[in-house]
Amino acid sequence: MLIALIVFAAVYILLIWDKFNRAVVSLLGASLIVLLGVLDQEKAVEGIDFNAIGLLIGMMIIVAVCQKTGMFQYVAIRSAKIVNGEPWRIMIMLGWVTAITSAFLDNVTTVLLVAPLTILMAEEMQIDPYPFLFVEIFTSNIGGTATLIGDPPNILIGSAANLHFMDFIVNLAPIVLVIMIAIFVPIYFLYGKKLTVDSNVKEKILQFNERDALQDIPLLKKCLLVLAIVIAGFLLQHRLNLEAATIAIFGAAILLLITGDELHSTIGNIEWTTIFFFAGLFIVIKGLDETGVIKILAKRFLELTSGDSFMTSLAILWVSAIASAFIDNIPVVAAMIPLIKEVGIQLGENDAVTPLWWSLSLGACLGGNGTIIGASANVVVAGIAAKAGHHFKFVEFMKLSFPMMLLSIVLCTIYLYLIY
Repeated sequence: MLIALIVFAAVYILLIWDKFNRAVVSLLGASLIVLLGVLDQEKAVEGIDFNAIGLLIGMMIIVAVCQKTGMFQYVAIRSAKIVNGEPWRIMIMLGWVTAITSAFLDNVTTVLLVAPLTILMAEEMQIDPYPFLFVEIFTSNIGGTATLIGDPPNILIGSAANLHFMDFIVNLAPIVLVIMIAIFVPIYFLYGKKLTVDSNVKEKILQFNERDALQDIPLLKKCLLVLAIVIAGFLLQHRLNLEAATIAIFGAAILLLITGDELHSTIGNIEWTTIFFFAGLFIVIKGLDETGVIKILAKRFLELTSGDSFMTSLAILWVSAIASAFIDNIPVVAAMIPLIKEVGIQLGENDAVTPLWWSLSLGACLGGNGTIIGASANVVVAGIAAKAGHHFKFVEFMKLSFPMMLLSIVLCTIYLYLIY
């Protein structure tokens, strides 16, 4: 138990320090768990959630092929032209495009595609891209909260709790919609009135040709067909009695087959760092579970909330939100999953456990908006901005982001109280 705790703590300290590749840190921790006798190799492999891994790989392959078509850039340019090049309206449109795309693909891929185009548009309008990128960080994490595949924490939760695609939409999409509308109120007072440009600058945006962004129309048609099949599969997942990973990998295989895409280059676009990071982290958490640490923590957690299921739900929401603001939300969720399972066993009520999963999802996904290091999408946008000469400062970002994150968690608290 002591060895498992020491390895777990060391892995998290190194992840927070952020001086080493997180996949290397995770795999080193997993190796130590086996080398030091906490788990044997067979038990360690059992700890890896291959449904989550398979879903990630399948969706990464699909997105890698789809992005070659230019479809995402087309949507962004078209959105800017619909609102006649008005900066404030462009911000709103790109925010909603980012949120919706993040819900049905994933938020990291979405910002990778939208952020560079946003910087280009802002430079054409001769205004600071920071407010636009700030909004896209927020909306990518908010939109990703709504579905099983939108944010990696939800993939982990869905697999661990056997929750389906429609479960997430039914339970989380309503509050996500409310939060999306609510965050634009403070954003308007912060940036809305400042975002003005003359008519000549607007003309530059209107002269963008969205058709030029589409690089391969035949490939686009094939991608849209496969995306439709995969999303339909997710929507019917419960009736089909299939795991999400099976649907995603089937879609990826079909897309590679009908497009004839070069396999080695496509597989090279998979974020293998993320995949190996997940695998190692699963083993480290398995070490805590097998040695009884999780059971003890669950008991203490219930003592603090007096065994009340709603208070436990709120505690999970707020703890995961604050933790996810300062630690990447993926390891936060990985650590909380076995804790919630054990809390569910100790509560002894199946109906009392389900709201705990929604609390974890809302807390982790939305809590990631609290700081620039809270979620992978935030770090990606900051990196893209830095390359273009626009730097995100930790404290400056947090002054705006943390209060807005707290607003979203307050709304979630009200939602959980009213619904569950």
